[in-house]
Amino acid sequence: MIVADLSAADATTDNTVLAGRVVHEHPLGPLTTYRVGGPAARFVIVESMLDLRAAVQVIAAGDLAVLVLGRGSNVLVADRGFDGLVLQLGAAFADIDLRGPLVRAGGGANMPVVARRCATAGLTGFEWAVGVPGSIGGAVRMNAGGHGSDIAAVLTDVRVVSLRGTGEVERIPADKLGLSYRRSVLTEDQVVVQATLSLRADDTTQAIARIDEIVRWRREHQPGGQNAGSVFTNPRDDSAGRLIETAGCKGLRVRSAEVSQKHANFIQVDERGHADDVFALMEQVRVRVREVHGIDLAVETRLIGFDDARHDPVASTDESGRS
Repeated sequence: MIVADLSAADATTDNTVLAGRVVHEHPLGPLTTYRVGGPAARFVIVESMLDLRAAVQVIAAGDLAVLVLGRGSNVLVADRGFDGLVLQLGAAFADIDLRGPLVRAGGGANMPVVARRCATAGLTGFEWAVGVPGSIGGAVRMNAGGHGSDIAAVLTDVRVVSLRGTGEVERIPADKLGLSYRRSVLTEDQVVVQATLSLRADDTTQAIARIDEIVRWRREHQPGGQNAGSVFTNPRDDSAGRLIETAGCKGLRVRSAEVSQKHANFIQVDERGHADDVFALMEQVRVRVREVHGIDLAVETRLIGFDDARHDPVASTDESGRS
């Protein structure tokens, strides 16, 4: 179900559309790659534009705090949870439509799936995304990238719905999104329901080979287990991983959370561990790096439900995407 088709749907709706589908105290940990953290006060999966417009009305009526959750690959939810409404895009927003070099992908589409579909169709420029276990919408919001590229390099435009607006779909060209290293101008209240990518024709065999090489490299150099990828953004002309390792933080542990022995810019958490341990370890790493190198690392991970969520990237970051 492509959003271009959905956007013409009847805008008239009421809150009964979501009646019986909003879940209270819904666990969020299992919906993230850290697999820890507390519940959402309210949670709903939106399966259509009609659902999304109904959610806009619910938010307006209750003046609720709201969080849009993708695939949870760059999120840490506090153990106490999130006191608001969490929205997740359903299957209707995960379609992938290949029309020559232009690819339309729903905001809920899985990045590795999109990357493989494009490579199989003989399209190049998005192979790097096979190593990003997030959604298209989340990738746009933070300008996700890796292996020398990012989504800004191929993004043409997005379709966005403001949860504090009318519920209508707005088309925003990529050059109006303020895309830079792990940044965009999109806010927590804006939902990316579709993105258009402009790729290039290539030999299918070569595109698939690049996919395989990226997968091999990531398995060799990055840890598995319960983690959310790179924790800190890279200061200009340096690597967060190098700074953390040379500050003596590899293997540093706070209760159930540990700095990875394989890659210092990853934090792993034990099964049935605690999000608050991960957060405390992040702060310890920041302090050590500041003391040793005089650099204040910025947290790349989205921190949800923490009082001291100092995760806005600081100035002077490295656009190479090294971690």
